Amino acid sequence: MNKYLDLSPEVAAAKAAGKPIVALESTIISHGMPYPQNVETALKVEQTIRENGAVPATIAIIGGRLKAGLTPEQIEYLGKKGRGVAKASRRDLPVLVARGEDGATTVTTTMIIAALAGIKVFATGGIGGVHRGAETTMDISADLEELAKTPVMVICAGAKSILDLGLTLEYLETKGVPVIGYGTEELPAFYTPHSGFKVDYRIDSPEELAAAFRAKMEMGLDGGMLVTNPIPEEYSMDPGRINDAIDKAIEESKALGIHGKETTPFLLARIKDITGGDSLASNIQLVLNNARLAAKTAALLPE
Repeated sequence: MNKYLDLSPEVAAAKAAGKPIVALESTIISHGMPYPQNVETALKVEQTIRENGAVPATIAIIGGRLKAGLTPEQIEYLGKKGRGVAKASRRDLPVLVARGEDGATTVTTTMIIAALAGIKVFATGGIGGVHRGAETTMDISADLEELAKTPVMVICAGAKSILDLGLTLEYLETKGVPVIGYGTEELPAFYTPHSGFKVDYRIDSPEELAAAFRAKMEMGLDGGMLVTNPIPEEYSMDPGRINDAIDKAIEESKALGIHGKETTPFLLARIKDITGGDSLASNIQLVLNNARLAAKTAALLPE
C-alpha cells in the first residue's frame, strides 16, 4: 500500500473481506455546501451506500495523510472548517502531503486516492469540465484529464450545468473516455435530466455497467468511465429558472474577476442564493441518487 495512504478501519475490513466499496469526495463537504447541511449530507450519503450493500470511503487529505474512509468526527472537522480547507487537485497533492496540511478532494484527487486504495467505483454530484469561454480562458477542469488516465468508474449527474456541456463532451471524446447515460441517451445537466446533448451509450442496469467496466479493465485500456445518472424528475429544477440563475451567477463572477478553482464554489453558492436554496436541495437529492447506483454497481465488481 502507498506509504502516504491510510484506510479507515471500516474500509480496511471491507477490503480484507472482499466487500464492495464506493469512494466519495470531500470538496462537497468543505466547498460545496454550507454547514451543517454539508456534514448532514455527507453522513446521509454514506448511510445510503451502506443501505444499498456497499461500504463508503469518503476521501480527503488530513494532516498530510491521504485518507480513504473518514470517521464522523473527521467529516465534522472538514464541514466546520469549510473553505479553510484547501481545495486539492492533482497539482496540490505533493505540497499538501509534504507540509502535513489538509485538503478537500475534488473529482480528480478522489479518483487518484481511490485508485491507490484499489477502489473502482466513485459517486459524486457532477464532474468539472470545459468552462464557458474556455476558447479564450483555457479554463478546463483537471477532472477530464484524470478521467482519461485513472481507472475508476465515476457515477455523477452529468457535468455541472455552469459549464459548456458540448465542449466538455468533445473533450472527453478526444481523450477516449466512454460517456454512459444510465437509463437515458441524453447527457443530464446536473440540476435537470436534459441538456440536448447525446451520450455515447445508454445502459439500463448496474449489471451492464459492471460488465462494461470489467471489460475495459481486462483489456488494459487506460482511464476511467463516466456514468451520467439523471436527477430524478421529482427533484429536478425548471430549466428556464436554473439557466437564468446560472447566467446571472456567471456574469457576477466575471464582474468580480473570479477565475480558476474558485469559480465553481462561487457559482454554486450564488446559484443557491438566487434560487432561494432550491438548487441545494436538488444537489443533495442527486448525490443520494448517484450513491444508490454506485453501491449497486460496486457490488457486481470484484474487489
